[in-house]
Amino acid sequence: MADHQEASVTLPSAPASVPAARAYVANVLAEWGLGEGDEAADTVRLIVSELATNAVQHTLGQSPTFTLDIRLDQEGRLEIGVTDSHPRHPQRLSAAAHQDNGRGLVIIGALAAESGGEVFVTPTADGGKTVWIALPWTVPVR
Repeated sequence: MADHQEASVTLPSAPASVPAARAYVANVLAEWGLGEGDEAADTVRLIVSELATNAVQHTLGQSPTFTLDIRLDQEGRLEIGVTDSHPRHPQRLSAAAHQDNGRGLVIIGALAAESGGEVFVTPTADGGKTVWIALPWTVPVR
């Protein structure tokens, strides 16, 4: 394997981009050897759905696009990042049981922790941010 593998796509900050981001990551994972129906792939697709949804819903029109980055390093760490140009960092909200939304970051954090991973945010040079999820990668890479 090379030192690392990377893939990236930029999509409009629109609801239709959430399933497009999920499909993109599914295709990349399949190319890298993690197929449809695998529990780890399902977890990654759910994380991407939540991150993309947050980028669409919470940038308040201040980010016309978002970028999905996927990186796999030689040490077996998969990093998934969603970058937008909105300056506000995401915040975990304690959502009431009857709310339909507001739990995205809680779900992401729980999935990352359950997989032995972590969630972190890095600022971008233009004042936005990237929300990263880092997970251990246990599937041999093609």
